[in-house]
Amino acid sequence: MVHHSRNQTIARASAWRRQHYNRPTVAPHSLVNLPLRMTNLTRHLYFWVLLAILAGGTIGYVSPETGVALKPLGDGFIALVKMLIAPIIFCTVVLGIAGAGSMKKVGRVGGKALLYFEVVSTFALVIGLMVANLIKPGAGFNADPASLDAKAVADYAKVAASQSTVDFVLHIIPRTFFDAFTGSGDLLQVLFVAVLFGYAMTHLGKEGDIVHQVITTSSHVFFRMMNVLMKLAPLGAGGAMAFTIGRYGVAALKPLALLMGSFYLTCLLFILVVLGTIAALTGFN
Repeated sequence: MVHHSRNQTIARASAWRRQHYNRPTVAPHSLVNLPLRMTNLTRHLYFWVLLAILAGGTIGYVSPETGVALKPLGDGFIALVKMLIAPIIFCTVVLGIAGAGSMKKVGRVGGKALLYFEVVSTFALVIGLMVANLIKPGAGFNADPASLDAKAVADYAKVAASQSTVDFVLHIIPRTFFDAFTGSGDLLQVLFVAVLFGYAMTHLGKEGDIVHQVITTSSHVFFRMMNVLMKLAPLGAGGAMAFTIGRYGVAALKPLALLMGSFYLTCLLFILVVLGTIAALTGFN
């Protein structure tokens, strides 16, 4: 009996040792989930954009000539995005008018929206001017005027100086339907054509269903194309940052940071002051 009790004691001691000394080593919970968190982080586009900006800034700092040579990456990405703006606006406006059903409703809602846009945009401009004059984000950006491309703004300055109110209104009418998309690239012409197209389509009845389906499908295609182009955003951002650092130096980062800070500060003030007041007056919580 004593021998049996001794065997039970030895067995319990052996089990306790196996339980406490032979357990597999388990990594901390944070280390186990680290690869998963890194995988989730790399799936976001902003991660690659930030990484490309850092890489581009490094290239522009280490080799300014190479950084300046990467300027076409930024210009090409902007050109690709601008390529899809006109058709996306056209499809969106046409489908919006067709969805309203009645042009009276479109005109009533459109008039209110236009008035709201003008009033709210005025407040936004005032806030932006106040922030810009207070912070002065462009101060210290000592760019050489001789190195700037004067031709890039010469056409805009010429048109603004010579265009009257009548010329501005007549310029909204494109020479042809497709010239609104392939001509000067004026979005007002695209908007004008889209309103006429949507108005005509709503009066076709069932005959316009086929056209409506084509516009709807085209809208999905254009948005899918935009989604594909957004995958190239890291290349555009990296090339633009490499050119900026390579041409103007690291000192250019301070004005750029002030510009971004001014932008977000303006947005914050606009949301809290303007939109907050509108929400309080309309009872929107």
